[in-house]
Amino acid sequence: MKDEEIGVVDAGSQDEINCSIEEPDNNDAREGNAADAFQDEDMRAEGHDVVKWSASVEHNEPSSTISPAYLRRSSSVVSVSKFESYDLKVDPSQGDRASEIKLCSFKRPHMRAFHFAWWCYHVAFLMWFSISPLLSEVQESLDLTKEQVWTSSIAAVTGTIIMRFALGPFCDKYGPRIPMGVILMCSAIPTGLTGLAKTATGLSIMRFFIGVGGSTFVMCQYWTTRMFTKEWAGTANATVGGWGNLGGGVTQLLMGSFLFPLLTNAYDGDREKAWRTACVVPATIGIITSICVIKFTDDCPHGNYSKMKKTNQMQDVSAAKSFRKGAFNVNTWLLFIQYACCFGVEITMNNAAALYFKEQFLLDTSSAAAIASIFGWMNLFARGTGGFLSDKANAKRGMQGRLAFQSTVLLLEGCMVTAFAFATNLGAAIAVLVFFSIFVQMAEGSTYGIVPYVDPLFTGSISGIIGAGGNVGSFAFSFCFRQMSFKSAFMTMGITILVSSTLSVFVHIKGQPGLLCNKMNADMDDGKAEEDTDLSANDSHDESHDDSIHQGHSDCDADSPMKVIGANV
Repeated sequence: MKDEEIGVVDAGSQDEINCSIEEPDNNDAREGNAADAFQDEDMRAEGHDVVKWSASVEHNEPSSTISPAYLRRSSSVVSVSKFESYDLKVDPSQGDRASEIKLCSFKRPHMRAFHFAWWCYHVAFLMWFSISPLLSEVQESLDLTKEQVWTSSIAAVTGTIIMRFALGPFCDKYGPRIPMGVILMCSAIPTGLTGLAKTATGLSIMRFFIGVGGSTFVMCQYWTTRMFTKEWAGTANATVGGWGNLGGGVTQLLMGSFLFPLLTNAYDGDREKAWRTACVVPATIGIITSICVIKFTDDCPHGNYSKMKKTNQMQDVSAAKSFRKGAFNVNTWLLFIQYACCFGVEITMNNAAALYFKEQFLLDTSSAAAIASIFGWMNLFARGTGGFLSDKANAKRGMQGRLAFQSTVLLLEGCMVTAFAFATNLGAAIAVLVFFSIFVQMAEGSTYGIVPYVDPLFTGSISGIIGAGGNVGSFAFSFCFRQMSFKSAFMTMGITILVSSTLSVFVHIKGQPGLLCNKMNADMDDGKAEEDTDLSANDSHDESHDDSIHQGHSDCDADSPMKVIGANV
């Protein structure tokens, strides 16, 4: 759908524009005090129709700190944005979300957010699991037992669980950009101090605070949900999530197969000094990224939440209310369990894989880390493929297609985990590991293809709760590995995943068909109407936003059915 720029106003003046829109008439002159801001001839030169506007401006507390905002029209929607134009095709009925992805573009706001979303999450993974491929060295240096090593790994996911629950509502309230930068900085500091650990307790405490970085996943998924339409949400969310998770594979190679041998040679064979120094590298990357993400990105297609609130383009939202809405939705918890059985498995493997291959097949640290990295490298394409196929299933069969695909990949994942438990030689173990990883990542991508539909108005909270499910799963599976043999732990994991694949039957999203029933769920028409309203008003993430727009601009609706989004500029 082509959008047209129809005006520019000074958002810093906080002037209230009262407008009426009539049918296009290129022979009519524009009227009102804001006429100088509208450039008819430029619009016609670009092949656009020009809308006749009648506008009056009421001046309120001028300010020069906020950049101009652009009024744009497409079909039946007028919206306000800090951007004069977009590099991607957008859907104004969904708040100027993009309806395409250009991977080679880095332009603001959509693709800049896309690339920063996956890179920030990738860097978080580099820090989160920076010590994992070196745990055998840490165990030897600190004289730790197997239980103490796994306790530190459990601590690493515990901090993330807490923050993922909290950050969903914060995204709804403050946007994804600032929380992303703050969390990266908070994780980078303890990462750089990892080498100071002297005891098992000290290692666990350090990894607990480093693990906070894993909660960047919430901002990562929220960000692309705000930037891309629901029809593209599966592909966008899965791709950024997958490329972020790729950090789990990269860190195995970076830390275990590159930095550790390099520093060992630099320190004349001192292996302890090497592992104590290595974590400074990912910490430095994390600090630089945390600064850049706040400075060079935008919260949503129309700009940053803080400025949009100042110009009355969006209402403030209660974080507590947002969390309650997400937590009281049964579908949230069903997806929570399923995500525990895919992302929870991935996190557990990031901690267990190198130890498993070193112990089971008597490999050295660098070789075990290199093989373990294969699991993470599948994220390069597998999670994105899962989201893409979920979108394709949605195009053919709607939500029923998404749910069927979700159950299928979980079922295949469970089978591969069970087969991995019985692999007796290195070649077979590696072969099964590849397919095991592919289905894990595809299930993750499929899950977040469903998330934006659960309740669009509170996507942040829902995304955070479901994301926390992954860490809860890792917490539970890590206890299995702590107390059981590798084979028994993998068997337990596989059976749990197979059971979780059946839960899609119980997912019933308002206005969508269920897995075993083509009939739409209750209040289909009302649900669809609310969904459309939620999307157009999603900048506010508040149920009262539509009412405030309607009441504040009733004169705009008098002569035209067009909806004005954020007309208080």
